[in-house]
Amino acid sequence: MIALAIFIATLVLVLWQPRNIGIGWIALAGALVALLSGTISLADIPIVWAIVWDATFTFVALIILSLVLDEAGFFEWAALHVVRWAGGRGMLLFPLVILLGAAMTAVFANDGAILLLTPIVVAILRRLAFGEAAVLAFVLASGFVADSTSLPLVISNLVNILSANYFGLTFDRYALVMLPVNLAALLASLLVLWLAERRAIPARYSLAHLPVPASVIVDPLVFRAAFPLLAVLLAAYFVLGQRGVPVSAITGVAALLLVVLAGRWHRGGRGAVTSLQRPLREAPWQIVLFSLGMYLVVYGLRNAGLTAMLAGWLDRLGQSGPLATTLGAGFGAALLSSAMNNLPATLTGALAIGQSVHLTAAAREAAIYANVIGCDLGPKFTPIGSLATLLWMHVLARKGITVGWAAYMRFGLRITPPVLLATLLALQGWLWVLGR
Repeated sequence: MIALAIFIATLVLVLWQPRNIGIGWIALAGALVALLSGTISLADIPIVWAIVWDATFTFVALIILSLVLDEAGFFEWAALHVVRWAGGRGMLLFPLVILLGAAMTAVFANDGAILLLTPIVVAILRRLAFGEAAVLAFVLASGFVADSTSLPLVISNLVNILSANYFGLTFDRYALVMLPVNLAALLASLLVLWLAERRAIPARYSLAHLPVPASVIVDPLVFRAAFPLLAVLLAAYFVLGQRGVPVSAITGVAALLLVVLAGRWHRGGRGAVTSLQRPLREAPWQIVLFSLGMYLVVYGLRNAGLTAMLAGWLDRLGQSGPLATTLGAGFGAALLSSAMNNLPATLTGALAIGQSVHLTAAAREAAIYANVIGCDLGPKFTPIGSLATLLWMHVLARKGITVGWAAYMRFGLRITPPVLLATLLALQGWLWVLGR
C-alpha cells in the first residue's frame, strides 16, 4: 500500500506539475520517498538505469533531430505537398494527412510527430478556410494516428524502445514482427476515423492562397541533407543494431551531425540561417530524470508484489493459448496505460512478463508485443494516458482549439477499441505465420 500510494502521488504531481516544476524533478522526488520508505533500495538504482538509459537518450536525440528539421521547414514543406496532392478534394486530403502523420511517427517517434505536425496542420487548414469542426476532425485524427501507428520500428515510440531493450529484441526482429502489424493498425485507423469524422470534412477546398512548398524551406543545406541522412540512419539501425551498438548512439550521431550542419559549425558558424536555441531548449531533457525517477517508483510496485500478481494472471491466460494471452495482455496494458500513464505501464507489464514462469515461448512472445501495442494505443482512452497527449491539448489550446477531457474521452472510447482489437488480432495472425 505504501508503494502504491507513492506511485499515485508521484503520478498526480507529474500530471499536475505544480508551480511548473519539471516532471523529472517530481519523479526523482517520488523515487527519493520510495527509497526512504524502503520500497526500493540503493541496489535497485543501477538495475533501473540499465533498463531506461538507452531508450531515454534515443528519445532525446530523436526529438532534437525532429526540431532541427522543423526549424529548416522540412515538415511544413511535406504538409504543403500533401495538401497539393489531394487536388482540392477534402475526402482525399483526410487520409493523406493521416498517412503523413504515420510516416512521421515511424521515423521521428509519436511525440515528435504529434507536437510538430499539429500546429502545421492547423495553420494550413485555416489558410484553406476550413471550418473549426473540420479542423478539429483533422487534428483529432492526426493525434490518434500518431499513437495508433507508432508500432513499426523500435524508434517509433519510447514504449517500443524500452520494451525492446528490456527483452533484448533486435531492431530487425522487432521490425519483422511489427511492420505488418502496424499496417493493420493504419488501415483500421483510416477506416474508423473516416467513419467517425467524414461528415465534418468539406468536399472541396481552394489552393489559390496556398504557398509554394519550396518557399517555406528556411535552411536549404539541412533540407537537402535530410533525405540521405534519414536513409543512412534507418540502414544503420538494422546493420549496427545486430552488432550490439546502442540505438541511442546511432541516433545521437545523426542528431549531432544535423546540429553541426544547421549551426554551420564546420564553418565556425558562418552562414547559419536557423537558430539552434529552440531545438536545444525544447529537447525533453527532463525525460532523463523522469525515466529514472518514475521507473524507480514503479520498481517499488514490483518489490511490493504487484507485478508478481500480474505475472500470475498472465500465467493463467497462457493456459488458454496465445490468442487469449495476446488479447488479455494487450487490453490489460491499454487499461493500465489509460489509468497510470503508458510509460509506467510499459515497465509494469514488462516486469510482469519477465516474472511469469508458465508461459510457453509462443505465448511469452505474444505477450511482449501485445504489451507494446496496448501501451502504444491504450493512452488514447484518456488524456492522462500519455504526456504527449497533454502537451498536444496544450498546443491546441494555444491555437484557440479547446478539447475538453469529456469530449476527448468520448472520442477515444469510440475510436480506440476497434483499432486495438484489429491490431491485436493482426499480431496473433502474423506471429502464427512466422511460427510455421
